[in-house]
Order: sequence, then C-alpha cells, then structure tokens
Amino acid sequence: MQSAFEAFRRLGPAAFVVEAIVAAIAADVLLLGFILLRRTYRKRFFRRRDSRVLHFRDKWDAIISGRIPYGSWRRKPFDRRIIEELALDAFEIANPEESARLLKFLRSSGLIEKRIFEARHHHGWRRRRALVALGRTRAPEGIPALSEGLRDGDQETRLAALRGLGRTACPEAGEEILAWAGEAGLVVPALPLQSALIQCCAERPSILLPYLKHAEGQVREVLARVLGEVATSSLGEELLPFADDSLDELRAAAARALSHAKPGLALDVLVELARDPVWFVRLRAIVSLGKLRRSEAIPALIHGLTDSNRLVRLRAAEALVELDAELVSTFERAVATRDRYGLHAFLTALENARMREKLEKDLEAAEHLSPQEKGQLLNALETGLVSPGRRAPGHFAAAGVETRR
Repeated sequence: MQSAFEAFRRLGPAAFVVEAIVAAIAADVLLLGFILLRRTYRKRFFRRRDSRVLHFRDKWDAIISGRIPYGSWRRKPFDRRIIEELALDAFEIANPEESARLLKFLRSSGLIEKRIFEARHHHGWRRRRALVALGRTRAPEGIPALSEGLRDGDQETRLAALRGLGRTACPEAGEEILAWAGEAGLVVPALPLQSALIQCCAERPSILLPYLKHAEGQVREVLARVLGEVATSSLGEELLPFADDSLDELRAAAARALSHAKPGLALDVLVELARDPVWFVRLRAIVSLGKLRRSEAIPALIHGLTDSNRLVRLRAAEALVELDAELVSTFERAVATRDRYGLHAFLTALENARMREKLEKDLEAAEHLSPQEKGQLLNALETGLVSPGRRAPGHFAAAGVETRR
C-alpha cells in the first residue's frame, strides 16, 4: 500500500488532476443521488397529499359540521394543515352564510387559537406563515396578534401582519394600523400600507381624520391618498378644512367627498378647487360638480372644457351633457370658448350619450338664435371647428369664463 501511494505521488502534477477528477465524479454522484431522492420523496409526498385531500373532500360536510370528531384529525399535523388550507380556500369564495359556517368551524376546532398562539410565540418564517393564515380567517379575535406582528423587528414579518390586518377589512384593524404608523412612522413600503388602510377604512373613513390631523411627512401623504380613495359624503363638513390644505391628496379627497354634500355648502368650495394648480384635484372637483347637477356649476364646468388636461376636459363635457335641460345654451357656451380641444371633448360626450341628433333638432328649433348663429353652431356641431368670428353670448361673457391660450 505504501509503495502504491509513493508511486502515485511520483506522478507529480498529474496526481492532482486525477484527484480532482475523482472528487468531481464523487460530488456529481452525490448530487444526482440527492436529486433523485428528493424527487422520490416529493412524488410520494404529493401522492399522499392528493389522496388525503380527496378523502377530506368526500367527507367535507361531516368535518365542518363536527360529525367527524375534531380530535380524529387535529392531532395529526399533516391532516390538520390540509383541512385548514381547504377551509381557508373555501373562505375566499364563500357567500356570507357559508363564511359564517366556516368561521364557526375554525373557532370550534381551535384552528384560530392555534394560529394566534403561533403568531405570538414563533419567530421567522413560522410566525409569518401563522400571520398570513390568521389574516385569511378574517376573525376579529386575531387582530391583537396581528397588531403585535406589526412591531416585529423583521420587515417581512411586519408586511405579513400588515397584509393580514388588511384582509380582515374591519375598522378595528384599521385603527391598529393607524396607531402603529403614528408610532413607528413609515417603516414599510407605502403601497402595502395604503392598500391595507383602504380595505380597513372603507366602512368607516372617519377614523382617518384624527390621525391625519397629527401625522407628518410620508405618513401624512399615505393617509391623504387613502382618504382620497375612501372619502364619502358621511364626512361632510369635516373635510372642509382640507380644501385649502398644502397637500394635493387632501384637497382631492375633500373634492371627492363634497360630491354628495349639500349644494349650498359644496358648490363654492368645488368651484375653487376646479381651478387648482394640480390636475387630479381639478379632476375630482369637476366630477363632483357634475354629480351635484346644479345649473350654478355650469360656468365652472365650461371653464373645465378649456383645461390643459384631457381627462378634466372629458369629465367636464360629460357633466355638461348630463344637464339635458340647458343643452343648447351649454353648447353655445362651449363654442364660445373657441377652444378646439374643449369642443371635441363636448362632441365626444354627446356621441357617447347618443344626444347629437337631439341637440341638432333643438338648435334648429331655437327661436332666440338668428339664422347666422344657427348656421355657425350647426357647422361647429358637424365639423368640430370653431368659427373665428364667433363671439360669446352676453350671459356667457358675464359668467367670466376664461379661455385657454
């Protein structure tokens, strides 16, 4: 043996090449063996899982109703995970009656309590998995455990808890998120925080206001965007102070919420917001003015036809066309702006509302127009071109509507 080893060493550098080749072959064999073993195990695992899924599907009603004792499967981790996944998947598409039945099953079987325990005492991926499952149950009793997850040192765990609270979609979860954001600031990406708050605050948007008044920096911007998405007429006068706020999203939120407020309260504020420097604030204000359906809003909507933003022009035109009672007068004012883009937006809205023929008949029957004025208006209706000699009617000039240069 010793002489063979010495002979091998006398080969010099070739000995190292042989050793490397042997080591590579051994490593390849071990890797291939591991891959084959893993594939065999996974194949056996999924075959067994599919078999148990089919077994539980056949007896699903008995499992949910409790006719099959919970103890027969709850002490088996493999079966327990399958039943929990089946219940949570069914929860996603269930109607209210079936959701209540599934939630009762999750409570009575102790699956929710088990997830609450894991969410509070486990760490890392085990805690994240428990938080995600707890959020999918949408059970109110899971909110405290989910809120504790928001204060975890790991960002992935915080995101899992945040998404779980968002899935519950209840105001209590929203208050927990708001309290945490007020304490910690923006320690997660803005989009998941915004999405979770929109889901939780849609039912009761008023919970945002106390936090919004004291929030600062990026958190205030996120809360403003959320308020802009969930604001409703129930907020009413509470949003008036935000109409002249320095933050664009807050002005847009105020404009949106005022669409269902009392016209005497909302009209002046919306007219002011319709001239805001920021386009999406003007857009929200124009849309809200259209929902008020008041003739006093026509001058501001006509001014919206001359806006530099296409969406604002289209929304203003749609709102004007919906005021069917003053269609001829409104068209006169639209032509009097001498704004080609605004006139095209108005004609597009007419086409979409299928009111072009009606306007043409009304123009021909209008007694207050001279033949020359009728010809100019009908030509504008037909071609979409504004006559350079067309002047604004007296009542439109008095309205003080500016034209775009």
